Amino acid sequence: MASHLYRDTAVVLRTYKLGEADRIVVLLTEEHGKIRAVAKGVRKTTSKFGARLEPMSHVRLLLSQGRELDIISQAESVETLAPMLQDLDHLTNGIAVLEAADQMALDREPVPHLYRMVVGALRTIGERSGPLVVPSFYWKLLAAEGVRPELDMCVRCGEEGPLVAFDMDQGGALCRSCRTGAPLSAEALELMRMILGGRLNDALSVPASPATHEVAQHATRALEHHIERRLRTVAMFETH
Repeated sequence: MASHLYRDTAVVLRTYKLGEADRIVVLLTEEHGKIRAVAKGVRKTTSKFGARLEPMSHVRLLLSQGRELDIISQAESVETLAPMLQDLDHLTNGIAVLEAADQMALDREPVPHLYRMVVGALRTIGERSGPLVVPSFYWKLLAAEGVRPELDMCVRCGEEGPLVAFDMDQGGALCRSCRTGAPLSAEALELMRMILGGRLNDALSVPASPATHEVAQHATRALEHHIERRLRTVAMFETH
């Protein structure tokens, strides 16, 4: 029986070894969701496309459908990885985006919006790797999943302000009377409103500060609350 061939564009989320020369590549594809595929012989020095299948690579692929793992027949680069590899900050932010996407995507369930968000986030990191690029991606990811936090009024009593705490268990920001969770500064609240209220570019231009660090912590905890597990890359980028 002939195997089913198909083409798709993808971001490489992660890879791991298989046997002596092969590698399993976990892909977030544009049309087929998260796919696990075998790249045969890519760990040999003579491999033509091994270097194109590293994490964060944006590639155009020809694959054949398998029972459990698909097989990569061709891989062409869509854009270069060079900006992502120029320093630890870019690399760490890129890995943080990949891990979050990997946790959110389900196998073979098409999520074109997630694919577009990941490509957009990686391009943004390549152009300007500011302190809010990854936290903004986390917030946008949660909003796309339908768990956008309430930031305009107290999530418990409806009071408009001042809002002084943030609790993802409750669903957003809280006033003094209802406060639970973590403290929320006025500066951090404003940045979160910018990210989720159509002023993302303004937020991405903000330099590092205690408020950006706070936004990063709230974003991380909110995403971990949603996926019900810790993110491995958190400790890496929260220190920056």
